Amino acid sequence: MLDLILLQIAKASILTKFDSKYAIDRVDILQSHPFLGEKRATFVTLNYNHQLRGCIGSIIAHKTLLVDIMANALSAAFGDPRFPPLDKTELTNSLSIEISVLTPPEILEYDDFDDLVQKIKPNIDGLILKFGNFQGTFLPQVWLQLPSTKEFLEHLSIKAGANQSIYKQHPAIYRYKVDSIENSFEKIKNF
Repeated sequence: MLDLILLQIAKASILTKFDSKYAIDRVDILQSHPFLGEKRATFVTLNYNHQLRGCIGSIIAHKTLLVDIMANALSAAFGDPRFPPLDKTELTNSLSIEISVLTPPEILEYDDFDDLVQKIKPNIDGLILKFGNFQGTFLPQVWLQLPSTKEFLEHLSIKAGANQSIYKQHPAIYRYKVDSIENSFEKIKNF
């Protein structure tokens, strides 16, 4: 399902912030690629020199694939509170864009923490933790930095704003999978 067009959409969305000539003709692109009209949840991740530079996404599909990628590309580049807005000088081969298209999340039933650890599929599952006001997610790509399931879950609880003892309170855990595509900014062809 993933197509290079997704990377082109993200790139054009970022470039439009610097020059309106890159604006996407939504009608034309939807006629050429009807799958972009499907409601899908996505994440857009930017890396600069192999270091995270921005990552924003949607967990639940509430926009079309086209609109979600456009919005998340802009937010990852210019609205991720962990980083300053992307500068035009960063639009080089050192910058890469990754698009992740999520499957709908499914609740993961478990008895206790040990049971949860056994049911998670490392390097495959993305996870969402929800408990009261606490919520966080890790894409499956995070397994590269946190290969231990227990470590993955501990860091997920911290990202959600809680601590690892939250698992004693049996938070809701959802799992999803992603299709992803990545390339360096300059190698992505413009429309």
